[in-house]
Amino acid sequence: MNKKRLDSVLTEMRMNGIPQMLVTDPLAIFYLTGSYIEPGERFLGVYLNNEGNYKLFINQLFVVPEELDIDKLWYSDTDDCMRMVSDFTDHTLPLGVDKMLQARFLLPLMEQKAGTAYINGSKCLDTARARKDEEEQARMRRASQLNDEAMTRLQRRIREDVSEKELAEELVGIYRELGADGLSFEPIIAFGGNGAEGHHATDGTRLKEGDCIVVDIGCKKDGYCADMTRTFFFKKTEDQYRKIYETVLRANEAAEALIRPGIRFCDLDAAARDVIGQAGYGEYFTHRLGHSIGLEVHEAGDVSSANFNIVQPGMTFSIEPGIYLPGEVGVRIEDLVLVKENGCEVLNQFTKQLLIVE
Repeated sequence: MNKKRLDSVLTEMRMNGIPQMLVTDPLAIFYLTGSYIEPGERFLGVYLNNEGNYKLFINQLFVVPEELDIDKLWYSDTDDCMRMVSDFTDHTLPLGVDKMLQARFLLPLMEQKAGTAYINGSKCLDTARARKDEEEQARMRRASQLNDEAMTRLQRRIREDVSEKELAEELVGIYRELGADGLSFEPIIAFGGNGAEGHHATDGTRLKEGDCIVVDIGCKKDGYCADMTRTFFFKKTEDQYRKIYETVLRANEAAEALIRPGIRFCDLDAAARDVIGQAGYGEYFTHRLGHSIGLEVHEAGDVSSANFNIVQPGMTFSIEPGIYLPGEVGVRIEDLVLVKENGCEVLNQFTKQLLIVE
């Protein structure tokens, strides 16, 4: 068990009045133990309480490192594993459960009165995971460095008549060459009017002169996710589209300039939205400014007008303003940022200046 991360979760449990909790999200278990197991349909869970009793409930099918610093309770496919869990919980106290616990496991626990009440404890995990420690920060940097290099190599492969899908397939090979562990999400590559679709499904559209090229890509490295968007133009661009690009860039930079501990997420969103609104494109910025990221490409918490929470050191999230004119053009510029004690570190170094690819 990672003691520092465990202590952070236990502190959140105490603050939220949760004396015991069952963690079943495989990524949260990886966060706590350093061992990743994909259980499929089988139950996998870590029991925590504030008395120092921790258990890993695990099927005999799986293998975990011997040195994993937690007691292991093994069960077979014919055992009543939820009875095992219930036998261990304190039936006189509320039981926290996370948002990933499936009803087919929760209902038997409720029938067996494993706790006096069942509380959503995901906030405890989400809050702890939002503040990346030094090891996590280093992994986020490494994933973003790989993503920068992948964007550089992919941009060099942009050519007339190539299809969106062909470029996406080439990207997979680039990540493999760079030693990435896989994709953090399916890449979005959108030409021309497709760029106005915020989450365009990459297809067979072929590139032609004057098209915008929206490239939203991310890889995984050592369990952590990268995410970055850049927008190019092919051979030429119109003055209006250049103005749109420059507006989005100013919005991106305005928000990043404000990032520091103590500012509210909603204020970052407002800073970018104000730039775009004052330029006359407010109605075409159709999504939140950003999302949290780490072990998952979209973690709990976002950068939006509805999030009044305070930015804290160690948090990592995206800043990705965009302008989308339906059927014409889309421009999005996305960085990942890491909050530091006196500001922020932008994790992406690939240029944000307008590039016209010849």
